[in-house]
Amino acid sequence: DAPAEVADQFECTLVWMADEPMLPGRPYWLKLGARTVGATVTEPKYKVNVNTLEHLAAKQLTLNEIGVCNIALDRPLPFDPYTVNRDMGGFILIDRLTNATVGAGMLHFALRRAHNIHRQALDIDKAARAALMGHKPAVLWFTGLSGAGKSTIANLVEKKLHAAGCHSYLLDGDNVRHGLNKDLGFTDADRVENIRRVAEVAKLMVDAGLIVLTAFISPFRAERALARGLLEDGEFIEIHVDTPLEVAESRDVKGLYKKARRGELKNFTGIDSPYEPPVAPELRLDTRALSAEQAAEAVLALLRERGLIGG
Repeated sequence: DAPAEVADQFECTLVWMADEPMLPGRPYWLKLGARTVGATVTEPKYKVNVNTLEHLAAKQLTLNEIGVCNIALDRPLPFDPYTVNRDMGGFILIDRLTNATVGAGMLHFALRRAHNIHRQALDIDKAARAALMGHKPAVLWFTGLSGAGKSTIANLVEKKLHAAGCHSYLLDGDNVRHGLNKDLGFTDADRVENIRRVAEVAKLMVDAGLIVLTAFISPFRAERALARGLLEDGEFIEIHVDTPLEVAESRDVKGLYKKARRGELKNFTGIDSPYEPPVAPELRLDTRALSAEQAAEAVLALLRERGLIGG
């Protein structure tokens, strides 16, 4: 008489249990009953003062804080509100990299948009678009410190792709912040949202059949893993432009390191905000040993080796 609902977006109460804060937009695993799916938490609607039960404005949750949030899953799940069925309404959140439990929560109800928005079937798919392009689509994700040479190398690679008749687009970190992401700053939460948006745009461009190049510091492994997870196997190529901090700082073409050292630029990667280098990138470019031209040729060689472009 009361079948479980099925949805992929909910309001919930969330208790945060990790030392690192909950960052809106960061990917986690959500375990509900016997199912484990991908999940992201939006900004909390509010957090609760446990002493007075007062509702307080909040941008994130820290250790032992309780908040009411919206949460989105990567696929629909059957559920019951926690007040009806604890087994089908209680969940835990798990860190995707460490598998540690970082939060626990109670589902309230499905958001209306979870029932009102449906996938539209399209007759022209990614394979058909790629066939017109004459090459396979992919994302070349350049990551590294500011000043490592990501934009320079990515620009050279795109010039070579263009000369070879390949269809491509370069999403550059600074350029994107002039438009799509002009509303974001440089806090950890803003960096997470910056990369989430770029990853979704890159996915759409891959669906259009393009070779997409992204040049972003993208300092956190979790968000790079999110970008990889949006694509099919073989479509995401992580390229670590590996430049030691002292070398990148010595270049300082934009004068950003000097500002950061003077305390004028907060949350600057490598100075007062961490950079988490890739553990197993598809390609590592040591810019102490390679020129920008040599690095670009190494990228093209990898694309040919993987059959993404012609020889």
